[in-house]
Amino acid sequence: MSEPNPYAGGGQGDYQWGPAEPPGATPYGYGYPADATPGYGYPPQAGGYPAPVGGPGAPLLALGDITVVGDSIVTPAGTLPLKGAVWNATDMSRTEEKIPTHAIVLAVVFFVFCFLGLLFLLMKEKQTIGFIQVTVTSGGRHHSTVIPAQGPQTFPWVMGQLNYARSLSAM
Repeated sequence: MSEPNPYAGGGQGDYQWGPAEPPGATPYGYGYPADATPGYGYPPQAGGYPAPVGGPGAPLLALGDITVVGDSIVTPAGTLPLKGAVWNATDMSRTEEKIPTHAIVLAVVFFVFCFLGLLFLLMKEKQTIGFIQVTVTSGGRHHSTVIPAQGPQTFPWVMGQLNYARSLSAM
């Protein structure tokens, strides 16, 4: 690779491929640059990073866009007090059970050979659609959010989280 580029100087003047390097900069290479300042991707130097100041702490609970942090409830509409909050959940999901299309096709195809093809009609698939609505009222304000239902187990999971939030509100 020490040979000169045979295509250089083909009528394009002093054009060089790639980004221009500022004068005095070290050329691109592997590893960390010698004058690297601490930042994203570089290990911290002796001083390290400054510790975060203030802040409410780690989230205790998150349901949709409602987050319980410390002694407050953070919503997109603002912060509500946690003490005395009223939590509600409404299940607006439904689980449908139907015979899949491939089972009907297999039943028709194998019905010609024997009546055992009708057993394919016993195949069922369940599909849960809808959402769970979670509301919180505290300090004279109200916020509502919806959580998509992934399956029949979603509502019991939400109720478990909601009961934990209710226990935090009662403290």
